[in-house]
Amino acid sequence: MRRAASGMRIDVQLDGRFEEAATRARELVVCGVDGLFSFEGPHDVFLPLALASTAVETDLMTNVAIALPRSPVHLAHLAYDMQTLSRGRFRLGLGSQTRAHIEKRYGSEWSRPAARMRETVLAVKAILDAWQDGTRLRFEGEFTRHTLMPPTFVPGPNPYGRPEICLGALGPLMTRAAAEVADGLLVMPFNSARHFRERTLPAVAEGLAAARRSRDELAVYPQVIVATGRTPDEQEAAARGVRGLLAFYGSTPAYRPVLEVHGWADVQPELNVLSKQGAFAAMTELITDDMFATLAVHGTPEECAAQILDRFGEHADRVCCYFPGYPVSDRHIADLAAAVRS
Repeated sequence: MRRAASGMRIDVQLDGRFEEAATRARELVVCGVDGLFSFEGPHDVFLPLALASTAVETDLMTNVAIALPRSPVHLAHLAYDMQTLSRGRFRLGLGSQTRAHIEKRYGSEWSRPAARMRETVLAVKAILDAWQDGTRLRFEGEFTRHTLMPPTFVPGPNPYGRPEICLGALGPLMTRAAAEVADGLLVMPFNSARHFRERTLPAVAEGLAAARRSRDELAVYPQVIVATGRTPDEQEAAARGVRGLLAFYGSTPAYRPVLEVHGWADVQPELNVLSKQGAFAAMTELITDDMFATLAVHGTPEECAAQILDRFGEHADRVCCYFPGYPVSDRHIADLAAAVRS
């Protein structure tokens, strides 16, 4: 896993109003961050980055584009065009989502997500490589086939090369799949130092061994939920916002393994029941101080940077930071970026 000698780099979410993505991108770059990522939420995950690419020269990443409802051909075209627009600064981050969302929100098929995501990464790579090398496309997998690519639909070699393809993962199966076939692993933000050490890293090692890849062939991008502020009022507001997100993540069965590592598995079904009742305040109350301190980083920007480096500094050279549910100032983002880098 690559580790920069000059310190850790930091990516932050391109937040704010969708139509102001270019303006917001400029503001965040002034803060000294190294990259921006988009979230598949109320707007398309690619369009904010396309707008940002016209305004800034910085790294851009989907974090994540939900892959299962999309064709690998669609993903390949979007990745190719974003790589061109960003002048070689784009990373395609892919994720699987949960069964309920895939079936009930996207109206798509759900089965064996790790196997499907593994094949999706391989298919997107095969399509992009065929365009890049001018070779015949012939990808025949278990879930998808791509054997027709007439010249009319071939954009030709990308002047900036094939973009990096990353896979978001939490559980051992998806983590192993990422280590086998992806260029990068996006470690999901609902995690802890212990879960990363005891569950994520062994799964990475297994995946690399199965594919006969070296550790240098996989970039690892930890993601961190950050509660930062300088005054007591700022830190209290940050804690409230972060506790709300932790409760939301904790209610999802897929995230139970993180709680399980720390002996908190029993709280997951409680959170799940409350989420179905819409009892969000009660959910937040179930997030104890110990959970908050373990699953998020908190404190001044400098204290948060120290916690990030302590958790991940030996294993990664880049981190994605979230500031959920509270108004973090650009000054604090700038201070955090400077502290992480130094």
